[in-house]
Amino acid sequence: PIVIAHFARFSTKNRMLLKLLTQENVLVGGFFVISGYVSGYVATRVGERKAEEKKLAQPELFFWSRVMAYYPLHFLVSTVFAPMFVMVERWYNTPWSTTAFRAFLNYSLLQAWFPKEAEIWNQPTWFLSALTFSNLTMPTLVLPRVAELSKAGLRKLFCGLTAVSVLQKISYSETSRFHSREIATTKPMYPLLWNLTRFHPFWALIEMTMGIAAARDVMLDGEGECRTKPTNPLFYFLASYASLALRLTSLDFNDAIIRSTLFVPLFTKFLTALHRDCLSESPAAITRFFGSPVMSRLGALAFPMFILHGPIGQVFYKKAIAKRLWGKAMPRSFFPVYLLIVLACSHLMNEHFVKSKRVQGLSARVAQFLAKRTEGMLQDREL
Repeated sequence: PIVIAHFARFSTKNRMLLKLLTQENVLVGGFFVISGYVSGYVATRVGERKAEEKKLAQPELFFWSRVMAYYPLHFLVSTVFAPMFVMVERWYNTPWSTTAFRAFLNYSLLQAWFPKEAEIWNQPTWFLSALTFSNLTMPTLVLPRVAELSKAGLRKLFCGLTAVSVLQKISYSETSRFHSREIATTKPMYPLLWNLTRFHPFWALIEMTMGIAAARDVMLDGEGECRTKPTNPLFYFLASYASLALRLTSLDFNDAIIRSTLFVPLFTKFLTALHRDCLSESPAAITRFFGSPVMSRLGALAFPMFILHGPIGQVFYKKAIAKRLWGKAMPRSFFPVYLLIVLACSHLMNEHFVKSKRVQGLSARVAQFLAKRTEGMLQDREL
């Protein structure tokens, strides 16, 4: 959905569809929750209020290994498209000092900290910037502490983090506006404040921690709870995505409000229901569907598509580029072709780069090198 949302205005004139399709700032909350959910599942113990000591024994290595899982593709795509990014800035007479600063932010994954520069170059990669900060806190500050909580504590933590997130969204909305109105086709009233609301790494950390708390809640299920027939995950799946339809009603609250009050809590309930249903003797149809080979294959392509769709979309739809290459931005009828190009390029990148043993080996060695050079950064070895 996010791949479509970023260039949806080039796919249709239908205002109703545009309102539904341009809610990527709502959906991205689900990405952070999933990231936290996976981290919580792989780095803590099932049935015990403990973290996996062996996995967190070297926190710097844990952090750098996470970063190197996504940085190589980001680096490659940034480098391949760097001439295009720089050329556009030359066309707009951007000072070289600004271009150099943006390049630094892009390659260092620091852009999410700068509201004016959060969408530089490959716009969607602000997500990786926020994710990197969250991963930095995981091995020593978040995972061990959350792992120690009981089920009651986990639920209180989830509610508390939700309340903090909602409070910030209300603060933004009180300053700007609570309703979206025609926000899909107009600029926000306070763009820098809006960027701080949707991009800032601290809010990403909150949503990742919510995902960890949710995973731990399932992992601490007792024998009786495991035998109880779980709620069909389809209910929460439909409910979470139905929240997007509020954009079509008089309750068309802005993306920030919908994300924190409805979508993220409901989507998290979907993940926990899916997890519990997966452990049951007779999983529901939706659980079997998400575990099917087709969905596994699409899941493998999700990250390459996320990284590639922005630069490829700029080639066809960014006015400064498309006008010079094609005379104008591509017509709406071209949009399915654009999606197929993104899908094909993502498949090739996944097969020949992401899956490459050589790339994986190099990434592991770089992670080891950086971990040694930063030893003590996340945990004092002398204690």
